[in-house]
Amino acid sequence: MNERQPTLPRNRVFSGAQPTGSMHLGNYLGAFRNWVRLQEDYECIYCVVDLHAITVWQEPAVLIQQTREAAAAYIACGVDPQKSILFNQSRVAAHAELAWIFNCVARIGWLNRMTQFKDKAGKNREKASVGLYVYPDLMAADILAYKATHVPVGEDQKQHLELTRDIALKFNNDFGREVFPIVEPIIQKEGARVMSLRDGAKKMSKSDPSDASRLNLTDDADRIALKIRKAKTDPLPLPEDAAGLADRPEASNLVGIYAALADLSQADVLARHGGKEFAPFKKDLADLAVARLAPISNEMSRLMRDPAEIDAVLDKGAEKAAALARPVMEEVRAVVGLLGARSF
Repeated sequence: MNERQPTLPRNRVFSGAQPTGSMHLGNYLGAFRNWVRLQEDYECIYCVVDLHAITVWQEPAVLIQQTREAAAAYIACGVDPQKSILFNQSRVAAHAELAWIFNCVARIGWLNRMTQFKDKAGKNREKASVGLYVYPDLMAADILAYKATHVPVGEDQKQHLELTRDIALKFNNDFGREVFPIVEPIIQKEGARVMSLRDGAKKMSKSDPSDASRLNLTDDADRIALKIRKAKTDPLPLPEDAAGLADRPEASNLVGIYAALADLSQADVLARHGGKEFAPFKKDLADLAVARLAPISNEMSRLMRDPAEIDAVLDKGAEKAAALARPVMEEVRAVVGLLGARSF
């Protein structure tokens, strides 16, 4: 007989980002800003996923620094540790334990279809770490260790969320118990995808060797303005309407960034700036970006001057997260048949 969980949370969100490279405008518009808004309607768990980071080599001292910097970015962007749970993944053992159990539930064929592994491993697939291959199982464990009901996802994470749903379904079916919820996506609103300032056809990325390709959340006002002023454009004026942005990737990217920062549509932006040359538009965009991002940079700088403050937030968050995960893991161990309902 299937036994239903009467205490399943109705609206619990889980999300996280890797502490690799500098957090940038794409992270802010594509994730962090939305996380802040979700705090008003959901119980939120936000994680710096350092176990995911080590699926590829990380310099240990740098990883520690970047983990703190990622946590500082979350807080500076508006994630409130009093409203949400904020911690780094490796502090809560349930993530790794449940990931192993899910390694035994997920099928090799499912993982073989994961396009992100193919993209990241490239031609060196045989030399990639096993951790990179089973990364999606750890992502499923991140979410389901807390029985999260919703996950905000962008285009590049939809496939992993589908795998999480498949794992939950198979686990529940294999053991005849509805242990895990079937997680629902929270789709990011259109316009959150941010491209490189040096190449409008490439996504803004931490891994791009050119620092000029992105607006880092640590950039001060002068650097933000300089990067926008030097952003790649084409020789034509801005179009009068959004249809005119087709086949103009750099123009489309800058208009999209303006629209996202100002909470406007691209049509609204072009109603104000269509027909103008790029120079005056870039000046307005720089002023807007500085107004939105410089306070984040300043707060990150303040937080990073006191690592103990960040560590205290992560410690407290980890205690709260572990308390939520503990009964879930006790239930999972009992259902799977692992002797001893409690961990020591």
